[in-house]
Amino acid sequence: MPALAVPIGEEAARYASTLPARPAEERRGMQKSAVKLQTRKTAEPAATPADFVPNRTIVLVGLMGAGKTNIGRRLAARLNLPFFDSDSEIEAAAGETIEEIFRNRGEAVFRDGERRVISRLLNQPAHVLATGGGAFMDPATRAVIARRGVSVWLRADIEVLLARVSRRSNRPLLKEGNPRAVLAGLIDRRYPVYAEADITVDSGDGPPDLTTTRTIAALAACLRALAPPEVETDR
Repeated sequence: MPALAVPIGEEAARYASTLPARPAEERRGMQKSAVKLQTRKTAEPAATPADFVPNRTIVLVGLMGAGKTNIGRRLAARLNLPFFDSDSEIEAAAGETIEEIFRNRGEAVFRDGERRVISRLLNQPAHVLATGGGAFMDPATRAVIARRGVSVWLRADIEVLLARVSRRSNRPLLKEGNPRAVLAGLIDRRYPVYAEADITVDSGDGPPDLTTTRTIAALAACLRALAPPEVETDR
């Protein structure tokens, strides 16, 4: 079995977007000038607070097909934050695709690399981080997210997930059997753990921008999103 040229997680994390990080004060100024709020007495989700700037990394969790990358990129653009995708960073560090890592090295090696990469990413300045479906299941990963980030579960029902994942063929776990049965099993095992996230936002068939707006409104009302990350000590 060929060895990886660079162990997963040992390479410095890189931004997966072209958006530069900006000081919080500058981002606040940009948002006040760029966001025009419309207030209506309707049942629509709350408008984006013009002065909301998270002090922690926003970590999106949920099953494959929940919209973590799609919503994550929109959140990053709206909040003037960099965007990371942990799967993309793992692939860059390993020099292999996720599917190749699963096939050549097994899920245990992938999960170990995933844990290392997410830990390194959470030591970066505040950004939006989309994680793989199994990342939040790891207790050590949940612990570092709690210390350094604010977690958002994008929750979707099985019909929505099936419709979305059918558009891509690079889902290793879905190749283990009938996709509906696999997703149903993952929902049973993972949803109780995802429920430990700081925020839950339903990610349905509606416009992604609406989901993004609801996510930002929920974040603005979450005290953890405004609290500074805990300082990591050398172990």
